[in-house]
Amino acid sequence: MASYKIEWKNSAYKELQKLPRTMITRVVAAVSELSNEPFPHGVKKLVSSEFSYRIRVGNYRVVYEVLENRLIVEIVRVRHRKDVYK
Repeated sequence: MASYKIEWKNSAYKELQKLPRTMITRVVAAVSELSNEPFPHGVKKLVSSEFSYRIRVGNYRVVYEVLENRLIVEIVRVRHRKDVYK
C-alpha cells in the first residue's frame, strides 16, 4: 500500500493548537499513523459525506477526508466529542 500525504486545513490546525499539550502529542501521533493506514481499527465513516471519516483520540475526535485518487488524507476538524459534529 502506498503512503498517504497528510494535509491539515487551517481551521483544523488552529483547533489543534487550542488543545491541552498532552492531547496535542496524542492527536499528532494518531494523525501520523493515518499516512500508513488511512482506515485504522475503530475508524467510523460519517454518514453526511462520501469521503469523511473520524477516529477517536481519548475524548477528542479527528474528522478527516481520504482522497484515494491523489493519496491524500486531509484533516478537517479536531475537537472535543461534544462539539465536533455541530
